[in-house]
Amino acid sequence: MSGQDFSLQPFSPLGPPLTIRITGHINRRPRQLAIRYDLHGPLAELMIPPPAAIPSRRQGLWEETCFEFFLGVKNAPRYWEFNLSPAGHWNVYRFTGYRQGMVAETAFTSLPLSLRRRPDSLEVALELDVGRILAADQPLIVGIAAVIKLAGGGLTYWALTHPGPEADFHRRDGFLIEL
Repeated sequence: MSGQDFSLQPFSPLGPPLTIRITGHINRRPRQLAIRYDLHGPLAELMIPPPAAIPSRRQGLWEETCFEFFLGVKNAPRYWEFNLSPAGHWNVYRFTGYRQGMVAETAFTSLPLSLRRRPDSLEVALELDVGRILAADQPLIVGIAAVIKLAGGGLTYWALTHPGPEADFHRRDGFLIEL
């Protein structure tokens, strides 16, 4: 159906080292959504968890390095938040409106992440059956984001755009991609 390259921007220019870049690609077919994040830069300066022996659904992934995307139904308040850890852990939440009615989305029992790590890059990719939660012809708006933890312990926030005074990935005016 449609696909688009993206580049994430840091929330504050004073935050992450300028040598870090986060780019990627998102593509939708009727029942499938594919997303790939490419983190480039000196990974030794970042806190990236090692691959888990058994990846599982976990809470609070955004407290560490985590790649996120938000699927919103165009012209409707509901949306989903997907959290993808470089360790392979994951979670999906459903919301009825802006930060309202948050529940774990039970339509997914696993998210098969593909992870590739090199000394200066990390790729996190996912192919998802969105037909479990959405009709094939339902127009979507998408927000794409990441939380990157620095080796010194600080968190940096990355998104397509930062429309507010604080980093807030849930804001609909940050859902810039239409699929």
